Amino acid sequence: MLKIGEFSDTFLPVVDGVGRVVYAYAETLSAMGHQVTVVAPMYDTGSRAGFPFELVDFNGISLPGMKQYKLGEAMLDAHYRRRIRMVDLDIVHAHSPFTAGSEALRLAAVRKLPLVATFHSKYYDDFLKATKSESVARMMTKFVVNFYNRCDEVWAVGKNTADVLKSYGYEGEIQVMPNGATLRTAHPSDVEEVTRRFSLGDDPVILFVGQMDWKKNILTVLEACAMLKKQGQRFRLVLAGQGVDMNAIRGKMEELQIQDRAQMLGHVTDASLLDGLYARASVFAFPSLYDAAPMVVREAAVMGTPSVMVRGSTAAEIIRDGGNGFLCENDPADLARVITGILADPKKRNMVGENARRTIPVPWSEVLEAASERYERLVALGKEGKLKDKRRRIV
Repeated sequence: MLKIGEFSDTFLPVVDGVGRVVYAYAETLSAMGHQVTVVAPMYDTGSRAGFPFELVDFNGISLPGMKQYKLGEAMLDAHYRRRIRMVDLDIVHAHSPFTAGSEALRLAAVRKLPLVATFHSKYYDDFLKATKSESVARMMTKFVVNFYNRCDEVWAVGKNTADVLKSYGYEGEIQVMPNGATLRTAHPSDVEEVTRRFSLGDDPVILFVGQMDWKKNILTVLEACAMLKKQGQRFRLVLAGQGVDMNAIRGKMEELQIQDRAQMLGHVTDASLLDGLYARASVFAFPSLYDAAPMVVREAAVMGTPSVMVRGSTAAEIIRDGGNGFLCENDPADLARVITGILADPKKRNMVGENARRTIPVPWSEVLEAASERYERLVALGKEGKLKDKRRRIV
């Protein structure tokens, strides 16, 4: 049994991709017999009694315009310091290079523990959007690379994602550790509830799940749907999620005159309702150029719903066009063309959806079995004194 610390800047009740990955790591590793502690900013005061792992959180403040995310300095929280001193760890795993990542670095240095870090996101894109300055974004990206340079092992959630980190200037070895999925089926009553609650009738549903943020290329989805409407195509567009651009997206729907065919559900926390949405959808439209290995595409595949993604994007690494999903160009007209073909051929859609269910989701137990083996290897190397001390300066 290992004592593992999973460090993340997002966690429940925030359900972005990284937060859900960390929850899956903690839940699955605990079921495998390991002792897991999650360290993250404090998001609410609810009971954690139902978690099969420990949660040690620290005070944080919401980011301007992004209230669903929090940052904070763990060592300024006296209650956190007292609690973390009582937690025994064999290895530390950081899922972010920021607040939680800095604390993971500090703790690994002080306790002389091995440190793993996973690269999940295209941080340069986030920095550029936030600062609107290429020079500042490059400077902040160097900070990210420096963080990964100080870790004992670096993981990426896919080969294309590893290439992104290398393009930032990271020159070390990167281990690909893909995201998994929870294999399950949607109950027919969940699908019926979704259809009734959101008045979907028998219309085909185009679904998007994720942050309501233009960086997800949502504009391409909206413009494609406007074209579908002009062509006389029956459909309902359903957007589930929250984010900084919710009002702007709603305004764009009205400008494109598709508000009668589209609805924004906001943050969906009910897992059965989300499963029902995936299962009810005819196609999952996810043309994001930002995402690395999106959990939502795997969740759609679990429900047998095929995704359409942008050809050559990092997110589309797992898609074989016409095999287990569909690819389009980064162009609204081409996305509309592909969706039209999907809706016109239900037999092929169902076949591709079934192939997606069979080939895309990997059980978390399988992923975490491989992760555990690498954890154990690093712990052994640490005990033998064979890990380089890359963190001395931050103690």
